[in-house]
Amino acid sequence: MQTKTENLKSSTDFDALLRRKAQSINYILERILASQQIDGELKEALKYSIGTPGKRIRSLLVLWCCELVAGRINHDAELAAAAIEMVHTYSLIHDDLPAMDDDDLRRGVPTCHKAFDEATAILTGDALLTLAFEILAKGIEEPATALKLVSQLAHDAGPAGMIGGQMADLKAEKCESTKELLEYIHVNKTAKMFRCAAALGAVCGGATKKQIDRLCEYGLKIGLGFQITDDILDVSASSEQLGKTAGKDVRAAKCTYPAVVGMDKAVQLQIKLTEEAVALLKPFGKKADTLRQLAMALLQRTK
Repeated sequence: MQTKTENLKSSTDFDALLRRKAQSINYILERILASQQIDGELKEALKYSIGTPGKRIRSLLVLWCCELVAGRINHDAELAAAAIEMVHTYSLIHDDLPAMDDDDLRRGVPTCHKAFDEATAILTGDALLTLAFEILAKGIEEPATALKLVSQLAHDAGPAGMIGGQMADLKAEKCESTKELLEYIHVNKTAKMFRCAAALGAVCGGATKKQIDRLCEYGLKIGLGFQITDDILDVSASSEQLGKTAGKDVRAAKCTYPAVVGMDKAVQLQIKLTEEAVALLKPFGKKADTLRQLAMALLQRTK
């Protein structure tokens, strides 16, 4: 992999770029939230949850796919990036609840239900989910584009995507796991939201169907690789590194790649998916270097 990407920015430079671009997403989210007529504890919980220091990978993927095909990041892409980050944050709030993964830490700070209470956390997640679709429906100027974005996000975040994967993940605990079940869970729970991010960005940039299909496949592969890395880090990293409780997957007997195929094969699959994702970008030439570097950065991450 090193030889294929030696002409790209150094990992240090790219980490700095990720931090700067993540901050730009934070500004967009803060601006949108400030414009809403929301008062009291709900607004405080929304600000708290959106303001925690996330990597913003999905929303950055929206921006960079738009920039790749359009040559610039436009207003539609900024709204779509905010929307997918809201949906992702809602999913984390609900995932951390006692009825689901029951975690006290997220992104290095107390989870929403610990900082506030369970009812507030549930409603905060609900508010973020519905607000995501409101900003797309109201903020995207071209109705046909708005429809495509809403439809894509609803599909990949819903029962045929993230929610279906999360349900299967919960039901798989302490049951006999297979490679087929494992792939179903990870593709739906995580990879489809990466695919969604790529699709949203491509649509905002006016991509052709062929470009959208290629970028969606890229998103699906880096998304699956991202989840495999999460599985590996749950075993190998500390809670301080992760910003959440380490070792929970093992204790809950979760269906993970290290548990089902072993650590060595999990690492091999990570590398294979990254190579395949990078290969999909070949028709875009050097304009796709940022997405190539993103694939590498996700492979090499330690938290």
